[in-house]
Amino acid sequence: MFVSKYWRKSAWRNWQLYALTLPVIAYFIIFKYGPMYGVQIAFKEFIANRGIWDSPWVGFDHFERFFNSYYFERLIRNTLEIGLYELVVGFPVPIILALMINEVRNSKFKKTVQTVTYAPHFLSIVVAVGMIFIFLHPVDGMINRVITWFGGEPISFMMEPGWFKTIYVLSGVWQQMGWSSIIYIAALAGIDPALHEAARVDGASRLQRIWHVNLPGIAPTIVILLILNVGNIMAVGYEKILLMQNDLNLEASDVISTYVYRSGILDAQYSFSVAVDLFNAVINCVLLVLVNYAAKKIGKTSLW
Repeated sequence: MFVSKYWRKSAWRNWQLYALTLPVIAYFIIFKYGPMYGVQIAFKEFIANRGIWDSPWVGFDHFERFFNSYYFERLIRNTLEIGLYELVVGFPVPIILALMINEVRNSKFKKTVQTVTYAPHFLSIVVAVGMIFIFLHPVDGMINRVITWFGGEPISFMMEPGWFKTIYVLSGVWQQMGWSSIIYIAALAGIDPALHEAARVDGASRLQRIWHVNLPGIAPTIVILLILNVGNIMAVGYEKILLMQNDLNLEASDVISTYVYRSGILDAQYSFSVAVDLFNAVINCVLLVLVNYAAKKIGKTSLW
């Protein structure tokens, strides 16, 4: 009763702030929670003219079909490999970049570096993939020209499955590292300068101050973002992969999201594609909960 009375007083006193949250709440209800009604077609045989509610239930038939399909092992392997590759390579780079930028004292040079590293984020995926094809062209590409200049043989990067994951991940790191470093730069700005002064008095070098002052200062931010990234290991988007994909690299580039696209959009197997995507979402959710629990036990920092 006391809590309810206190909340009413707080809501009346700060109604303007609560009003500002209404568009955000409406967004999540309409575009995030509302569509969850359609998840039930993963357990039905969806018939368009009968609608979601009147379509017949089939239980876990679509899930069993996916688990027993020829593509199941390949899809899981490729999705996990790309997700882990992105985590191992892509997660530390923005941290290192932020630490390096934070140590720059020349303001003009610092702003130039930030601008250059942020810029690729604003390129559309189509433009970024187009640049990848131009740079890696087997005849006229800049990379192959360098290889042939050193006496090597040109490589058809986009045609060889062995190169696909590396190209996908490294191009993603190039495009997102500057933008992802912003949050770490902001966290570094919040570190008390007195800690650095004390470290200097004790004779700490710049590297020692980075290791013993800066890194511990942004550790909670790193942990939170690591939890979120692990929770998205299986959430490899289909847009960039579809643009880079061809029949020759399909063995390495086919992931769950592209399979869902083919099954749901191209083949109109709506119930089956929803079941596959729901399975993927459940795996991500389980990973998120487990990593969050481990982080809370080990370092006392977690999402909840």
